[in-house]
Amino acid sequence: MEIKGTPVKLYKNLFIVSCSALALAGCGSDDISSPGTGGNVTINNPSTPTTPTTPTDPNAGKVTAASGCPTINDPQGLKDDGTITGPTGTWRVCTLPARINKSVTLPKISGLLYQLGGRVNVGTDGGFTKTSADTNVTLTIEPGVILFGGTGVSWLAVNRGNKINAVGTATKPIIFTSRDNVLGLNTETSQGQWGGVVLMGRAKVTDCTTGSTAANTCERQTEGAADPALFGGNDNADNSGQMSYVQIRYSGYVLGSDKELQSLTTEGVGSGTVLDHIMSYNSSDDGAEFFGGNVNMKYYVAVGADDDSLDADTGITGNFQYGLLIQRDGAGDALMEIDSNGFESDLPRQTLKISNFTMIQRQVSSNSEANDLASILIRGNSDVTLANSVIYTPNNECIRLNGSGATPTTLTARSVVMSCNAAKYLGSGSYNAAATSTQFGSGANNNNDAFTSTLSGFINGASELAVAAFDATGLGAFFAKPSNIGAVKDSNDTWYTGWTCNSSAANLGSSNTSCTSLPTT
Repeated sequence: MEIKGTPVKLYKNLFIVSCSALALAGCGSDDISSPGTGGNVTINNPSTPTTPTTPTDPNAGKVTAASGCPTINDPQGLKDDGTITGPTGTWRVCTLPARINKSVTLPKISGLLYQLGGRVNVGTDGGFTKTSADTNVTLTIEPGVILFGGTGVSWLAVNRGNKINAVGTATKPIIFTSRDNVLGLNTETSQGQWGGVVLMGRAKVTDCTTGSTAANTCERQTEGAADPALFGGNDNADNSGQMSYVQIRYSGYVLGSDKELQSLTTEGVGSGTVLDHIMSYNSSDDGAEFFGGNVNMKYYVAVGADDDSLDADTGITGNFQYGLLIQRDGAGDALMEIDSNGFESDLPRQTLKISNFTMIQRQVSSNSEANDLASILIRGNSDVTLANSVIYTPNNECIRLNGSGATPTTLTARSVVMSCNAAKYLGSGSYNAAATSTQFGSGANNNNDAFTSTLSGFINGASELAVAAFDATGLGAFFAKPSNIGAVKDSNDTWYTGWTCNSSAANLGSSNTSCTSLPTT
């Protein structure tokens, strides 16, 4: 039906709208649940839609504990000691037996650490001479394995007649460290939290605790060991195994009578033992100490030792090439201490040949001032050849020779440059400073005791590169012929990186982890 040409449907719609308006007009402001501003509701749409954020996983990139301990070829096996958690994640702890009686392999397993619960013996001491009764145990450690000392008195003792086979790689070093390092408690100055690694062999030693050098029966006892840990023999070719691409951190706990172990201690090891690419970090005693034997080592890094970076004594015949010795500012004693503990008449006479070392002691510590005095101390019946090396110790005397006995110590230097304090040399005993200076021989054989260093950290600069290298192959078949002095020729020479760790004392490469942390792969 239509009214004056207007459809009924339209009036019906107008009527509904009018009623709705009347209904609203009859409501007061108190009846509006959300009045807004002036009763109007405004909706602001964002110009760019937001994307919901995903919560960050706090455990991303962290280690997850392995499900259990592997089976090893030893009746005692590994003890599952649960888990340990630190900044890098949670790890399964597998504790080694106190004595390893059969040859075993410690495999690399993600999320797993091996613990030294105390002194861990590799095999049983076979005595002065090799016999059929030797246990002949070999401890093999796979690349990337991490072991830690669970207590201060934890240390690894590789006994005579047994071996270690700890061979890491440039990207997967083997790491020996402390419990505090796992827990993330360590700082740049932490040290002395467990014992260290000790290799005992049957090569000749001097300064006997039993027997005599004259009768070829000389033996010694490991410093501080509560129970016998003997070394020495008559086999200079003895083989205690191999250690390559290994870090040893925070060692040097006092075992007894003020005697500390080092990161690495070799005792009467023979020339059959292979040592290369070994780093000591923050040892509370020496970086490494070598008691007698016939020792060959290449690519050695010592950072932050609280005593000497390299200590050699008791009749060692030693060959060393490519070494970085870097002490923390205001800490440590000497960069090198070479002596014979006072038994100058003992044979073999100590003979040390060192090439291509860079040694850095920026600030002198009270320990150095009270003990070795100079950055390098040579005394006793020691004959030392130092070649192709850089000594940077601008606030300390560089070399001290102590003359004693019928045939005092000697020094032969070839292509060695030094940055020292004004005194440069010290002498004691039958030597004075002038005699020490004469033996070094600055101005001859490419030696320079007034060298202006251009090191970039520990890498050679223009001045170091300008020094002609001495042909070290003349020192023996062990030595490679170098094209440079110092340990690191230039920025392309990176033998030290990847398998070491970084600290404020020494940045050893961008691919390294921090020494206060652990690798997570």
